[in-house]
Amino acid sequence: MLDDRKAAILRAVVEEYVETAQPVGSSHLARSAELDVSPATIRNEMAALERDGFLAQPHTSAGRIPTEKGYRFFVDAIDSPGLVPAQRQKVRAFFDRAHGELEQMLAETSRMLSDLTTHTAVVVAPAAERGVVRSVQLVALSPRVVLVVVVLGNGTIEKRTVEMAADVLDETVAVASSRLAARAVGHPVAALAALAGRPAGSAGSAGSAAVEELLAGAVAALTGPGDDEAEHVFVGGAARTAQAFDAVQTVRRVLELLEHQLVVVSLLHDVIDRGMTVAIGSETRLEPLAECSVVVAPYEVDGERAGTIGVLGPTRMNYSQALAAVATVSERLGRRLREG
Repeated sequence: MLDDRKAAILRAVVEEYVETAQPVGSSHLARSAELDVSPATIRNEMAALERDGFLAQPHTSAGRIPTEKGYRFFVDAIDSPGLVPAQRQKVRAFFDRAHGELEQMLAETSRMLSDLTTHTAVVVAPAAERGVVRSVQLVALSPRVVLVVVVLGNGTIEKRTVEMAADVLDETVAVASSRLAARAVGHPVAALAALAGRPAGSAGSAGSAAVEELLAGAVAALTGPGDDEAEHVFVGGAARTAQAFDAVQTVRRVLELLEHQLVVVSLLHDVIDRGMTVAIGSETRLEPLAECSVVVAPYEVDGERAGTIGVLGPTRMNYSQALAAVATVSERLGRRLREG
């Protein structure tokens, strides 16, 4: 545990380095920070912080820069970060006018969050299987092809097709659509398979076999594996990665990682599952992100986690602003999805 003076000096070093990207010297810190101690005292305390692993000296004659341990102490000490009024107004105005399909909203949210933080932003869409069915409808596209359209409580709209072995009458589609809605609305998509065989109403009509066959096909299309099974990822401001790092190799590796959606989703989920809101450098457990930090938060619909948002940037990021932006956007996105 650091005493108050060491903590104040470490905080001043982190803030100065975030601002300038230059090693911080004791003399400069004495002039610019409100520490009320002499340069000699600052120099001694910085040397002690270096011995304890909170600071590092890149060159013999240079000032010092924060280490992962130093950043971690700084982040853990941040108290209730908040956006400035202009930024809060920007977020509020964005969600006030956010309409259209979920995918479009999430893509625009990632771009807005990137603009807000000047870092790359990631939004993971709600997983369809965890969504509760709000409405469902079957629509005949051709005599043997039926479209299943499902609107979920988390804002997702799922569309799947069912191919039948024989022609299906419009009356059969209408009856099957009504019965599917009766069985599915109010239940999670993942639970539909268990409902597929549940009796529903009178089964004495001549077309009941065709209705049940169409129902089984619709449930199978919604609950079975497919191209839409993976969670979708929307990345905003990927080009900002090139501005954040000096080393071309680092830029290349980070951009390559962002192209792998499964890796990005796993990263954000892992950080949250470990009870963290910020992962710094090696804490990400991904070697390409050794010089990066990730700030994450879930967004919730009806009290349950629907998806995840995050910001990825260099370890030299403005953590207070990033934490405030991610927290604010996640809350507003969840509220917008609850409102439909």
